[in-house]
Amino acid sequence: MADAVDALNAIDDRAAAEAFRRLVRHLRHRTDAQNVELMGLAGFCRNCLSDWVGEAAGMDRATARAAIYGMPYEEWKARYQGEATPGQLARMAESVKKNA
Repeated sequence: MADAVDALNAIDDRAAAEAFRRLVRHLRHRTDAQNVELMGLAGFCRNCLSDWVGEAAGMDRATARAAIYGMPYEEWKARYQGEATPGQLARMAESVKKNA
């Protein structure tokens, strides 16, 4: 694992920033991928990403979320977020346990 961390740290910041922006643009485009589904599969979602950005950049939560979502979070939620099913919530809960 140390080699993987060293390889990650060796990525130039400019390249890492471009890859990050590409990820954010991809998530903005794929509004069909619900946050609860992302959490169920990967243990993180757009909200997590915005929290990480906010912490790293010293942004408040609303500003960080707008940066990731491309609009105010409440607007994105109203346009694209559906109700989570019990199955989605169960998968998310199991996935989040792996984050510890």
